[in-house]
Amino acid sequence: MDSLSPVLDGFAVVLEPKNLLYCLLGVVIGMLIGVLPGLGPAATIAILLPMTFGLEPVTSIIMLAGIFYGAQYGGTITSVLLRLPGEASSVVTVFDGHAMARQGRAGTALGIAAIGSFTGGTLSIVALTLVAPFVAGFALDFGPPEYTALALLGILLVATVSNGGKVKALIAAAAGLLLATVGRDDFISVERFTFGNLSLADGLDFVPIAMGLFGLGEILYNLEERHRATQAPAAVTDVWPSRADLRQASGAIGRGGVLGFLLGILPGGGAVLSSLAAYAWEKRRARHPERFGHGAIEGVAAPETANNAAATSSFIPLLSLGIPANATMAVIFGALLIQGVTPGPQLVTEHPELFWGVVNSMYLGNVLLLIMSLPLVGLFVRILRVRPAILAPITALITLIGAYTVRNDVFDIGLVVFFGVLGYLMKKTGFDPGPLVLAFVLGSLLETSLRRSLLLFDGNPAGFLTRPISGVLLACFLLVAVLPAARTLLHRRRAHLDRVPSGNE
Repeated sequence: MDSLSPVLDGFAVVLEPKNLLYCLLGVVIGMLIGVLPGLGPAATIAILLPMTFGLEPVTSIIMLAGIFYGAQYGGTITSVLLRLPGEASSVVTVFDGHAMARQGRAGTALGIAAIGSFTGGTLSIVALTLVAPFVAGFALDFGPPEYTALALLGILLVATVSNGGKVKALIAAAAGLLLATVGRDDFISVERFTFGNLSLADGLDFVPIAMGLFGLGEILYNLEERHRATQAPAAVTDVWPSRADLRQASGAIGRGGVLGFLLGILPGGGAVLSSLAAYAWEKRRARHPERFGHGAIEGVAAPETANNAAATSSFIPLLSLGIPANATMAVIFGALLIQGVTPGPQLVTEHPELFWGVVNSMYLGNVLLLIMSLPLVGLFVRILRVRPAILAPITALITLIGAYTVRNDVFDIGLVVFFGVLGYLMKKTGFDPGPLVLAFVLGSLLETSLRRSLLLFDGNPAGFLTRPISGVLLACFLLVAVLPAARTLLHRRRAHLDRVPSGNE
């Protein structure tokens, strides 16, 4: 019973009126920005970071978490009605969701997406409740060598499953590691890459980088992309699926929930990879795969369940290990640090009200999503008619004001503008800013842990292999790094052998 008391105390935290209000606010904002194509939860959370300064840590993270998983369903609405994914994780939903809308089944598509989202999110929360304390207890065995190997593996996994090309993702991650070295060295207090600027002596702050790359950069890019005419939304009727539809989609919902939970735990996994993998799995195992892309209800149920399950399970490495699994988790990681809370193995014992408050708030958040998602479809679709020329300047102004209020320093505004232009150029040239931000967040952990490990091993790098956990993690790192190259060489060799004529010809 004692083991359940922190969980029950977490429900008491969630049911406080203020936390209930901010959970509702986060879910509504999440659905709203999910409807608006391109902005995304990472950008929105980055823009709202200054707003969290005056809140209690648990209240602010409950709101930011609601924005994250609320956005996963919001992106579904435009994917089905307009063939315009509001979120990257909803791209796959376009294939069959919009095809169902053209057949007059838009309501069914949105209804099964809402049910799948609720089911996947709830199953993932239950698993999170059971698994996260175990992961946190296991993480108590982590020392500097283990954190070094884990940070390396996290950066590599994020880079290899990025939305852009692998080479571009690795370049962006390298840039993030370089930015993490700016400022005064923690060991010998020598300034690095400050160029005599006192504002850089303490290093680059996370907030202006995130607000620039994900906030201002996305605004500039979306202004250029939204010049095309918008199409009329499809009509929405009969939002509750029939028994036949539910029976046909039930297997896809179950498999999508399990796959999404597992992939969400991995650094770099997240909602995008989970939705793609769930859709591919359903199509591969289907008796009639030719139905996919032409209105197969499984093609909506599986990815929508998977992306919500992954959105929830990605909190496990963040809260239990202090390792953000994706770009949005990196921004929430920064929000926790701003609040004076360090995510990691000690979080469960040192801040149980925050840990269990955030976890249990997701139960309530998923219920709110299910209740609000279908009645508010018409309202959210109308938001699409607001001209970007009106929304963009307001959002940009809020971003710059928010960056200034962090330290009341004009230099931070300059940083936001610089990284905003950099984020715009990265999007234009096919670079995903996610690996840069994640590498920047993990860079200081990687450098500090690596140097402490080398002091521990008297400068001998072989010491990493003498510890079981760090040795296994480094083996995984090498496997992830070498396997794609080996696979490419093998395919080239096979192609070469196919081109070479045999001796009998």
